[in-house]
Amino acid sequence: MATAKLSEQEIAAKLRKLGGWSVVDGNLHRVFEFQDFTQAFGFMTRVALVAEKMDHHPDWSNSWNKVTVDLSTHSAGGLTKKDVDLAGKIQQIYGG
Repeated sequence: MATAKLSEQEIAAKLRKLGGWSVVDGNLHRVFEFQDFTQAFGFMTRVALVAEKMDHHPDWSNSWNKVTVDLSTHSAGGLTKKDVDLAGKIQQIYGG
């Protein structure tokens, strides 16, 4: 079953509940900053476990104490509820 792409209005409403996230190049986007590489990598490990359970994986990168996350449902050609749900879980893992 295909996942439905969110409308611009739905995306705007969801963004209001996701502090720090924005839409960049059609992706939900956020940069997380930590004290050091170990904390950043630990965060990525915790997110990876959740993402695997959801079978929905972020496009992301790590540079020392920063983790850049982009979410999009490639099969739907844009943002879906899966992206918003994963962003919410990432937000919880980050602590706010």
